[in-house]
Amino acid sequence: MNGMATGRSHRSESAGLGLTAYRLATRALGPALPLLLALRMRRGKEDARRLTERCGIPSLDRPDGKLVWIHAASVGESLSVLPLIDRLIAAGLHVLITTGTVTSAHLMEERLPEGAIHQFAALDHPDYTARFLDYWKPDLAVWVESEFWPNLIVSAHERGIPLALVNARITQRSFEGWQRFPRFIANLLGRFSLLLAQDEASARRLEGLGAHAVGTPGNLKHDAAPLTADDAKLATLRDAIGGRPVWIATNTHEGEEQVAADAHLALASAHPGLLTLIVPRHPARGATIATELKKRGLAVAQRSLGDAITPATDVYLADTLGELGIFYRLADIAFIGGTLTNTGGHNPFEPARLHAALIAGPSDFNFAESYSSFEKADAMIRIDDAASLANAVARLLDDGLERKRRCDAAEAIASTSSGATDRTATALLSLMKTPGGRHA
Repeated sequence: MNGMATGRSHRSESAGLGLTAYRLATRALGPALPLLLALRMRRGKEDARRLTERCGIPSLDRPDGKLVWIHAASVGESLSVLPLIDRLIAAGLHVLITTGTVTSAHLMEERLPEGAIHQFAALDHPDYTARFLDYWKPDLAVWVESEFWPNLIVSAHERGIPLALVNARITQRSFEGWQRFPRFIANLLGRFSLLLAQDEASARRLEGLGAHAVGTPGNLKHDAAPLTADDAKLATLRDAIGGRPVWIATNTHEGEEQVAADAHLALASAHPGLLTLIVPRHPARGATIATELKKRGLAVAQRSLGDAITPATDVYLADTLGELGIFYRLADIAFIGGTLTNTGGHNPFEPARLHAALIAGPSDFNFAESYSSFEKADAMIRIDDAASLANAVARLLDDGLERKRRCDAAEAIASTSSGATDRTATALLSLMKTPGGRHA
């Protein structure tokens, strides 16, 4: 017994030393953080009006009463918790949501219900996190998916704030990365009173990293509402497109725009008037993408420049923020980017909810179970390169019945509530009622 106790003590001390080293390192980097924020601001990755929030300085008043703090890294995570936020507000709670990107901040400003507020996440510096937590004093801290910031987690735990990890997603690559620091990640996970994974594979990986009693209530992204669209902007684009055949390559990464361009060139002669919509994952790349596409002889209209779609336009480059709901409504054939690069794919539910037949490459580790479900339901075609992408798009353009069948199948999967939101909300409310923040 003494040997086992000594072993546990050694592991705990090792993990503690790792966290101490992390805290010292982040504190040492403190003088460089304002320079980092200034650089990010020049690149359009920060909001100049709200830059102080990244230092833990609030720009809004804390609401009176019980406050649930939800941290979601970016767009997908923040959109996935909107139904959950509705449930928490209905239970009489206030909600603070933090994110780290300008795009997600804009979306939250538009879509958060009354009773919820948004702030940018404080950078993971000990002073910034302390300032943030001392001001907001959340009664519950909820982390979404897999973005672990050690100073925030440890500081919240030390203040006695119950911690919950919901819709947790741990890819095989992330799992293997964390295995290099087993005591460090086990120490962090051990501070959570509630751990809920979005699928069985993530639950097993979390347990392999030292988590205990990981629940699997389902994936919150299954229950999200369809992306919204500005009716006037949508009508303008529909009038400009008219009856032209159209398809969309969405959430594309570097190299995938060229694949979409090659597919367009292969399809154009057999499909007169073909219009290809390209929505890059990172709109800041728009100018570079436009230049590359024009070198291939394509006529490109760039949305960020206000270019109109004309009969001569081959590619409409939608390099803006927060308008994906518009573009999904313009095309019922959608190639999902991040699947021809080693990125792991992006959310298939967003186009599926808006009645699109799905096409994806082989890389899907971010949504492996979901992609498999769409593929088994005959709602998704898998491709490997520009030639197979062109073949898939041609097949769907030429066969309206198959296209409709696949659109219907995709929408049916994406529009069926999984119950994940209700089960997650119930677990969180139970956690708040449990003395000491321990989940019963």
